[in-house]
Amino acid sequence: MKRYAQLFTLICTLTLTTLWGSSASAQDAATDPKYQQQSNAERAKAQPGNNAPMWRDVGRGLDGQSSLPKREAPEAGNLIQAPVAYPGIKPTNAGEAWRQVRNNIILPYGGALIAIALLAIGLFYWRKGSIGLHAAETGKSIVRFSYFERAAHWANAIAFCTLAISGLVMAFGKFFLQPIIGNSLFGWLTYLLKNAHNFAGPLFAVSLVVVFCVFVRDNLPSKEDMVWLLKGGGLFSGEHVPSHRFNAGEKIVFWVGVFLLGAIVVGSGLVLDKLIPNLEYLRATMQVTHMIHAVAALLMMALFIGHIYLGTVGMKGAYKAMKTGNVDETWAKEHHEIWYNDLKAGKIKEKA
Repeated sequence: MKRYAQLFTLICTLTLTTLWGSSASAQDAATDPKYQQQSNAERAKAQPGNNAPMWRDVGRGLDGQSSLPKREAPEAGNLIQAPVAYPGIKPTNAGEAWRQVRNNIILPYGGALIAIALLAIGLFYWRKGSIGLHAAETGKSIVRFSYFERAAHWANAIAFCTLAISGLVMAFGKFFLQPIIGNSLFGWLTYLLKNAHNFAGPLFAVSLVVVFCVFVRDNLPSKEDMVWLLKGGGLFSGEHVPSHRFNAGEKIVFWVGVFLLGAIVVGSGLVLDKLIPNLEYLRATMQVTHMIHAVAALLMMALFIGHIYLGTVGMKGAYKAMKTGNVDETWAKEHHEIWYNDLKAGKIKEKA
C-alpha cells in the first residue's frame, strides 16, 4: 500500500507541475507584445498545439497550399472566402454574406413583389372584369399574328412558365409547399424542377432572341405612345386610346421585360449553368451571378404577370389572337386603331 501511495503522490506532483508550467508558459506567451502577430510556427514554440494563427488566417480568407493544379481547382487552397460588405449586410465572409442577402433581402422583398402584383391583378379584375368591346363584332377577321410569330411566342412562353414555376418552388417552396407534402416528396419535386429549370433555360434563351428579332420592328417607340401612357391606355377610364400594332404598355413589356431583364436573366443563367467558355467559375462569381439572376427574374415575373393577365382573362379576344392569329375587325379598331387604319389604307401588309 505504501508503494501505491508513493506512486500516486508522484503522479499528482508531476501532473500539477506540468499544468502549472503550461499555465505559466501560456501566461508568458500572452504577455508578449507581438502575441497577436505571431505566426503559427512562433505560436507553436510558446504554446505547443495552439494553431490559432493558422485558423485566424483561414477565417480572413487567405490562401493556403494545395497539391491540386490551379487550373483545375483555382480555390483548392481557400477554405473560407474573404470578407465582403454587401448593401444592407454587415461585413462577413462572402459565403455567409451571399446567404444573408438571399434569405434576408431577395426572398422576402421578392416574394412581396410577386404577391403585390398578383393582388393588384386580382383587385383590377374584381373591379373591372374582362375588357370587352364597345361595338358588336363584324364577323370579318384580320390576321394579327403569323404562324411563325405565334410559334416563337409560345415556345418562349412555355419555357418562361417552366422557369418561373420551378424557380418559385425552389426559392419559396420550403415555406408553403414542404410543410404540406413532406420532406421526401418535396426533395424529389425540387430535384425534378431543378433539372427542368436547367434544360428550359437554353430553350428560353434561344426563343427570346427569336422573339426579339421578330417583334422589334413593331415595338419601336412612336409619338402616339406618350399619349397612350398619359391616359393610362384607358384601362381605368374606359376611354379609347388609339395605338399602333403594339401599344405603349406592350412596348414597355418588350423593352424592359424581354430585352433588358431577359438579357440579364439569360446571361446570368448561362453563367450559373457553366455554359460560358473560358470563364473562371469561382464561388464569388457564382454568388454574385445568382443574386443578379434572382433579382432580375423576380422583376421579370412581376412584369409578365400583367402581360399574362391581359393576354388571357383580362381582355376578351387577346388569347384568341395568339392562339389562332386572327382578330375581329372591331377588336382591331378598338384596341389598335392606328394599326387597323394603316392596314385598311394599304400602308402596311396584313400578316400571312
